[in-house]
Formats: sequence, structure tokens, C-alpha cells
Amino acid sequence: MSVADPVAVITDESLVGAPKGFLRAAVRSHRTWVGLSMVAFIVGVAVIGPLVAPYPPTAFVGPPFSPPSSSALLGTDYLGRDVLSRFLFGGWRLLILALLSASIGVALGTGIGVLAAYARGWKDESLMRLMDILLAFPDIILALLLIATFGPQPWLLVTAVALAHVPRVARVTRGATLQVVKQDFVEAAEARGESTRYILLKEIVPNITAPILVEFGLRLTFSIGAIAGLSFLGLGVQPPRADWGLMINENRAGLVAQPYSVLVPVLAIAVITIGTNLVCDSVARARAGLVPEKSAP
Repeated sequence: MSVADPVAVITDESLVGAPKGFLRAAVRSHRTWVGLSMVAFIVGVAVIGPLVAPYPPTAFVGPPFSPPSSSALLGTDYLGRDVLSRFLFGGWRLLILALLSASIGVALGTGIGVLAAYARGWKDESLMRLMDILLAFPDIILALLLIATFGPQPWLLVTAVALAHVPRVARVTRGATLQVVKQDFVEAAEARGESTRYILLKEIVPNITAPILVEFGLRLTFSIGAIAGLSFLGLGVQPPRADWGLMINENRAGLVAQPYSVLVPVLAIAVITIGTNLVCDSVARARAGLVPEKSAP
């Protein structure tokens, strides 16, 4: 995916009303609507799925790895459970955990990056060196360490993935903030005697909305893949719960005999990932002032 440099910021001529301006430009892009449609479809499946599933996710409906039939439209898994029902039940938990991970990681990273850039000096240096340490620590090792200590828990998945986001988001928002703090309106707020909290929340953060939104989309995509990957490795959601990553792990041995039990969750994860990337790409292009290749009618 081609994404504009996430450290670049809106120029001072477009600071007033910039968030609404680039969002309007992003909405006019054809790829935004394609991406939103893909995301909405998968979210709809995850939310409505448990209400329309033909069986409970743990119900046995036939022999293991049975082909599709009238009683099991997508066949059965390695234990004889209905693949369609487990798929419909397995998405909401993954999406909620990914959304929480991305939200917490972006919020913490943005706070650290903005504070470091505004404070400068030794505070900036100390915070960024701490972020470098976290950035150098492999994400999977951190997850393994936490899970080995506390066991596989949903809150632990969120914590591990969110911590992986923090240093990356902090570096992006720091770079954006360094450009904004040089603007006259920040100096004017300081001259008026405004508090640091006011300057950060009212003057700086609104003018780095674009890179924050791009980062949130990228972090959400990463969170979906990371949490599904941890479940695939047996470190995330535990049996007998239905989860898309867990479904891939449980049924990979029967991929040739009954591919739907693996391909359906793989396709769902791929669709929401591609859709999120399309939306992020549109926001990045709009922020960079690019004209959309095609506009929605």
C-alpha cells in the first residue's frame, strides 16, 4: 500500500479547518467507499452473526471434516462442529480486542509523542530513548513473556498488542508535533499564559488529526493480524471458544479434505485488512493534497 509519509503535517496555510477539509477530500475518493464497504461487511458479519447462526458454536452436527450439506452449509470442522456457526460467532471478539488494542496504543503513543515534542530538552530525549527500547524489543517475545507470566487472557492480548503500538505512534506524532509547535498560534497561546494541557489538547492535537487517523487505521490493521496470529499460535483465545484465528489453527490439518473451515476465516481477515488499508490510503492521500483518481457519485 502506498501511504504518504506519516511524519509530514498539514501546512500552516491549511491549519484552520484542516480536519474537515482533508476528511471531505477522503470521502470523495472512490477507494474510501470501497474500503468502508469491505469493513462494514465484515463488521456486520461479526455483530449480526451470533444472532443468525444456525447452531451454537460448540454444537456437534456431523462427522469431522464433513463436506457442505443441507444441515451444515460450510461443512464441519475437525470435531464435527458447524463451520458456518463458528465463523459467525468468531469475529466479534477479534474485532473488539483489535479495536481496544489500537485505541489504547494510539492514545498512549499520541500523548507521549506530543508531550515529548512540546517539552523538548531532556524530557524529549528520555521519552524517545524509552520508546527506542520498546521498539527494539520483538513484539512476539513481549507477548510470550506476558502470557507465560499471567496466562492467556483477553486483557493480556490487548496490553501486549497496545504496547507494541506505542513507540511507533509516539515517533510519528512527535515528528508531526515538532512542525506544529513552531506555528504562531502556539506561541500566541503561550503568550496568553494558557496552560500546557490547553495548548496540547486545543492547539496542537487538532492540527495533527490527519497523521493520528492514518496511524489509527494502520494500527487497527496490525492489531487484527497480531491477535489472530496469537490465537493461531495458541496464545490468544482458547478452545472451545469460536475465534477466526483459532479456527485456522484447529483445522489446518484438514485443509485438503475440508478447506472452508480455514479459507472462510482467512478471507474475512483479509477483507477487513484490505478495506482498512484502502481507507488509510485515502486519508493519507487527502492529507497530502492529492486529487482522488475517481470520485464517488
